[in-house]
Amino acid sequence: PFYLSLHYTAPHWPWEAAGDKQPHPELRGPAAFRSGGSLKTYASMMKSLDDGIGEVLKALAEAGLERDTIVIFTSDNGGERFSYHWPFVGQKNSLWEGGIRVPAIIRWPGMSKVQSRKSKVNASGRVIDQPAITMDWTATILAAAQTKPDPNYPLDGIDLSSIIRSPTPNTLPATPSSFTPFSAPRTFFWRNANQDAALRGPWKYLNDGTREYLFNLSIDQREQAEFRNQQPEIFNELRTAFKTWESTALPRPQRSK
Repeated sequence: PFYLSLHYTAPHWPWEAAGDKQPHPELRGPAAFRSGGSLKTYASMMKSLDDGIGEVLKALAEAGLERDTIVIFTSDNGGERFSYHWPFVGQKNSLWEGGIRVPAIIRWPGMSKVQSRKSKVNASGRVIDQPAITMDWTATILAAAQTKPDPNYPLDGIDLSSIIRSPTPNTLPATPSSFTPFSAPRTFFWRNANQDAALRGPWKYLNDGTREYLFNLSIDQREQAEFRNQQPEIFNELRTAFKTWESTALPRPQRSK
């Protein structure tokens, strides 16, 4: 058994595609790195990323390990300068949906296939409409390896194996607590230096550092319609849940003014 964690720096600043010259030596710091690039450069960087992943998959196939290896592709934060993430607003370093939502693709031969109702054959390319969070991958990988985390250090995420296997993706494991999505869904929390966010079912609490909001993402993924006054109980419930969660986390730097 082996585990490989491969982290690409593309697409990311400095905006350099294959064959580009190195940045001018006088350009220093993040602001200078971010200032370059173009949509064409961004597209070329994405192609390099795709080619690199292709090399990994090719190596697995040539080694005869293609059907015995779980491959997970995911990002660590929302897009930035050249990203197109309509209909979301916000980007990297923000807790608006454009800074939170990321692509997540898993290939699990023999496990991630669903039978088609018509043809009774295995179908691929299924999209699962179920909220999950990056920390879930840890629990999922441990479960796939038939091992468990150290009981002294409980995980924040849950095992997603059942939702990947199941033809009906609205069933998740009863760990760490039993729930049915959107009737008693999970609650997710995010925090950075200036912003807070909590998500439960379709309802999202957001403090962007200047104002607090309540959004219903099932009808307003662009986070334009304010529900704080119409749904004060939900707003206060999520706000309180965030503060309770935050009391268990390490302190963060003082908010910037």
